[in-house]
Amino acid sequence: MEQRNETSGFILQGIFNQAGHESLIFSILLFMYLLSLQGNLLIVLLIRCDAHLLHTPMYFFLSYLALADVGFASCTVPQTLHNLVSRDKTISYRRCLSQMFFFLGFGSSDNFLLAAMAYDRYMAICHPLHYTALMNTKRCLLMVSGCWLLAFLHSTMYTVMFSRLSFCASREIPHFFCDVYPVLGLSCSDTTPLSMLVMTEGMLDIMGPFLLIVVSYARIFYTVMRTPSSSSKRKAFSTCGSHLTVVILFYGTLIWVYLLPSSGNKTLASLMFTVVAPMLNPYIYSLRNKEMKGGLRRLVGRMQVSLEQGS
Repeated sequence: MEQRNETSGFILQGIFNQAGHESLIFSILLFMYLLSLQGNLLIVLLIRCDAHLLHTPMYFFLSYLALADVGFASCTVPQTLHNLVSRDKTISYRRCLSQMFFFLGFGSSDNFLLAAMAYDRYMAICHPLHYTALMNTKRCLLMVSGCWLLAFLHSTMYTVMFSRLSFCASREIPHFFCDVYPVLGLSCSDTTPLSMLVMTEGMLDIMGPFLLIVVSYARIFYTVMRTPSSSSKRKAFSTCGSHLTVVILFYGTLIWVYLLPSSGNKTLASLMFTVVAPMLNPYIYSLRNKEMKGGLRRLVGRMQVSLEQGS
């Protein structure tokens, strides 16, 4: 049975089932993917090339969030683009498991990093006198390492358990990538233990960081509302606005897809958090942030000086 799993592979139904729209869908998806790569890699470059941004915890976490978004989009979109161009919707068994591994790994990294960024904002606003000492470089590195380690341990556990399933009936995955629920629905093995794990551990994996974000922002809101200065209130809310926008976009679609699995077609919601959210995140942070704009101006200035010296 394991050999049959490896040789037969699966058939991805794609984003939409209407025939004749492949070229339009391909063009839109490619444009969004390139925009996502451009924005996120620019965020990484800006932060890594600017000492002030790199040593600020919020931007330090943001650089890793941008890297996770690059991986998150890249593990699903290129395969979808290939299927649209070649009209070949098949994906091998090994490639399907690999896609699931990286999708869960990078997606969980996004999840944990957003929680780490919320905790950073909580420390900055609610404990400003101790912020520099508590959120030092060593602690930030430990937090980022923990986020990535937990994320890929999570994806490894799921991938190993899925690799033990047998698929002996339909091979058509009703989705545009190898996601947990669509693949699980094709197995002819007893999936009860794995289904229970997906519902319990998966809910903890999503709701744990989400609750940390909610508690952090509840404390932030309480602290800010007790501040008498209106300018201090505006400054505090402005520093949290971009992060809150990303959190709402990410968790809104994530909860729709994974915690409400029987609520209908999930294609649009899946596109939102696999393609649209990684594309919008860097622009949400950069367009609303003076320090990111300043970092971009400094980077452009250094590049112009280097070109002038080279010529």
